[in-house]
Amino acid sequence: MQIQKKPIYLILFVFLIGCNSSPQPINYGTDTCSYCRMTIVDKIHAAEILTHKGKVYKFDATECMINFSNDFEKSKIKLYLSNDYMTPEKLIDARKATFLISKEIPSPMGAFLSAFEDKIQAKKLQTQKGGELYTWEKLCTHLK
Repeated sequence: MQIQKKPIYLILFVFLIGCNSSPQPINYGTDTCSYCRMTIVDKIHAAEILTHKGKVYKFDATECMINFSNDFEKSKIKLYLSNDYMTPEKLIDARKATFLISKEIPSPMGAFLSAFEDKIQAKKLQTQKGGELYTWEKLCTHLK
């Protein structure tokens, strides 16, 4: 009886591991943008979408992620993630982020768009560099 249980546990374990639904690290210099196909090299402006089924789409900039998602069924998306400007390579929940569009901060696709986990930090940089602050919802409307 015990011999038969082991394969069942092994199959269950493999199934659970295969259903892991979490963000993946971006391999800078290797991964390509799912929207524009450029190699992702900018550690400040990269972004990622995670679907409910665990599929990950990587982007060289938040604006590519937004453009990509315009043609994607929104109900399938679990997370929108953007790199935090203040902590390069750190992916943050884009829906909760504050965004700054400033001509003084170039981004890979030319939208001058940066994401901030901390709204206070975004406001500080805005006073130094100029530009306009956006929530996720306002940003998506602005970029359409």
